[in-house]
Amino acid sequence: MRVPADTKVPWVALYHSVGDCSDDPYRITVTPERLDRQLAWLTRRGLRGVSMAELLAAPTRRGLVGLTFDDGYADFLTSALPVLRRHDCTATLFVLPGRLGGDNAWDPLGPRKPLLTADGIRQAAAEGVEIGSHGLTHVDLTKADDIRLKTEVVESRAALEELTGTPVTGFCYPYGTIDQRAVDAVDEAGYTYACAIDPGPVNSPLALPRVHIGQNDTAVRLFLKYRLHHLRRRPVEGI
Repeated sequence: MRVPADTKVPWVALYHSVGDCSDDPYRITVTPERLDRQLAWLTRRGLRGVSMAELLAAPTRRGLVGLTFDDGYADFLTSALPVLRRHDCTATLFVLPGRLGGDNAWDPLGPRKPLLTADGIRQAAAEGVEIGSHGLTHVDLTKADDIRLKTEVVESRAALEELTGTPVTGFCYPYGTIDQRAVDAVDEAGYTYACAIDPGPVNSPLALPRVHIGQNDTAVRLFLKYRLHHLRRRPVEGI
């Protein structure tokens, strides 16, 4: 199967945890072996997974696929990063500085998965991983009041820049949900891009669509997701 050479909207893969997926009610986990096969699929088709910063800065996105990992699970360092290195890929890790060393308490069905500590985030950054903000504590910004919205967006960026010593230019909306108010808050906070899941009519580099990739995404499913992505997304201008 031949992958189309280019798309109007950058193709961005959304991952979460990499590890044991035997208890995974929200389907947020892929095993290291599955991730390895998925990245091998990209390589065989002349594609390379890169961070959002690298993807958006490229003169042409031909041959590039964005790789993003939400929530900042501790298993990123032990299970995802070695696979990324093996395939010469980079990635963007969206983390929650208000939950350093905590767990995914926002998932009521569990299982509880540990999140990266401050040292873990610094280690990922030192390994060349782009660090972006996922807010402070993983709240739905469309339901937050004005004060909470500004706190989640502004203070998370400041905390991560202090923690890593580098600028943080990317944001990821918790749960992938957005509205114009959330987009405006992210814009006012100074981010240059932001990732959602399916932003609908919002057409902005602050509302980039992504495709969820899970344990069941074998070669055929990956091909279909890649092939159909540009058919159901409107062009995003300004990036």
